[in-house]
Amino acid sequence: MVLVKHLRLYGLACCSLAIVVTAGCTTQQAYITGQEWQRNQCNRIVDNVERSRCIEQINMPYEDYKRQADALKK
Repeated sequence: MVLVKHLRLYGLACCSLAIVVTAGCTTQQAYITGQEWQRNQCNRIVDNVERSRCIEQINMPYEDYKRQADALKK
């Protein structure tokens, strides 16, 4: 579980960096790129249960993510 938290924080940092570097990309493209990176990191986890939890946490569709992000801005 601790590994998943570290992966999420590391993924967020890398995703943020990717967004800054690829400013020409749309928000959705950046989100999908971040998800793919996180999925690759999840697939490195040896324990099946931890890997499944990690993947479950990144399977949020962009539309749901956008809705939550917009709600937080209000």
